[in-house]
Amino acid sequence: MGKRITAAAGLAAIALTATACAGGGTSTPKSDNTGAKSSGSGTELAVPTGPVTITFEEAMTIGTLKPAMDKLVSDFQAKYPNITVKLQGDPDYGTMYTKEKAEVQAGNAPTIGQAYESWADYFQSAGKLVPISDLAGTDTPAEMSTFYKGVQADMKLPDGKTWMWPFNKSVLILFSNADMLAKDGQSTPKTWDDYASVLKAVSTNGVTGTTIDPGSATGATYGTQWFEILAEANGAKLYDADGTPHLTDPGAVKALQYLKDLKDAGALATGKNYPGETALGAQKGAFDISSAAGYGFENKTVGGKFKLGIGALPSGPAGAVNELTGTNIVMFSSATAEQKAAAWAFMKFIDSPAEQAQWSATSGYLPVTSQALSDPVMQDFVAKNPYVTAAVSELDTAFVLPGFDWIFKCQGYESTAIQEVLENGKQPSDALNTAQGACTAAKAQG
Repeated sequence: MGKRITAAAGLAAIALTATACAGGGTSTPKSDNTGAKSSGSGTELAVPTGPVTITFEEAMTIGTLKPAMDKLVSDFQAKYPNITVKLQGDPDYGTMYTKEKAEVQAGNAPTIGQAYESWADYFQSAGKLVPISDLAGTDTPAEMSTFYKGVQADMKLPDGKTWMWPFNKSVLILFSNADMLAKDGQSTPKTWDDYASVLKAVSTNGVTGTTIDPGSATGATYGTQWFEILAEANGAKLYDADGTPHLTDPGAVKALQYLKDLKDAGALATGKNYPGETALGAQKGAFDISSAAGYGFENKTVGGKFKLGIGALPSGPAGAVNELTGTNIVMFSSATAEQKAAAWAFMKFIDSPAEQAQWSATSGYLPVTSQALSDPVMQDFVAKNPYVTAAVSELDTAFVLPGFDWIFKCQGYESTAIQEVLENGKQPSDALNTAQGACTAAKAQG
């Protein structure tokens, strides 16, 4: 990976390594009978009273993410000194997924781990996950109702059951060189048609409106997600609930043609490793579409050279559309009863309003519950970073792709189609027809 993990990076097809890492933790028997009960009892797991150690496979290890993660753990252990949380930090999502699969295969899984929807489906299909109902005594715990609607929908797998607990969530937003736009007499675009017009208008004197990473067969990027958002904003439904792809939908073809037209007009370029951020910071680009959680990186790259504009994505014919990014937490079935109870307490704790406020203000990710916005820490952060208000509002409506373990392959085929069109001159309909065939085959193989 490059300098940081991305919301889409973990969707790459990653080769499984044979080496297992640190295991699922240890526990000491409790002195009473509180703790794990079956989901059939309808009783929530009680916080264990005896000493217990849990492990958490995570990739919050760089920049502001590490102190934010460490704060969550220290706050939890201050409240529950009998529970030790051992972080198994990884440098990126690709490494983390490889390790999680290897650990599960070796019978040495962590207690809990970060996971994308497709990863969770892979583990759940192998019978390696604990459903939330086994922890909360119900498939819809009370805390769930406080989460944004898009976040709630993202907690379930295609079987309709809740298998995941939300963690680091975000949506895409529009970063811009506000000074450049003002100098050229341009305003922030409200529609995607406006956006194309502004991109073309500012693409002069060595400036290219925006630069994207189209992705590749081995991984989706923000360029891939922009295509998905454009397609949905055009009225397309890229995937049915059962994962059936519709990559040749007229709205999808129109989305890829939109990108091609911008490229042909010299208003869009392609690159790798956050090229839009780099171009924006170098004042060679006017816009960059990236995760709200990337604000700190964008701001650092800009370095005060100009006013960094931040706003919601433009709208299309189908209205305002955004895509939910980031991972959830899953619990592995090899955990002991005490570890399950302790990890469930940890999962609920880090999603509490006060902790979400602190987490969001430090990490840049969005709080998963609106109750965090009332916390003084979050109010201060929003006052200094008003883009958060628009970003969190989209957590209610942002879409997610179906959580099948082969969906990441389909996103790779989408990326390849984008690359073929923008870099090799292929026609959008032909490229997407190829992607449709490949994705259909991937679905058939399961």
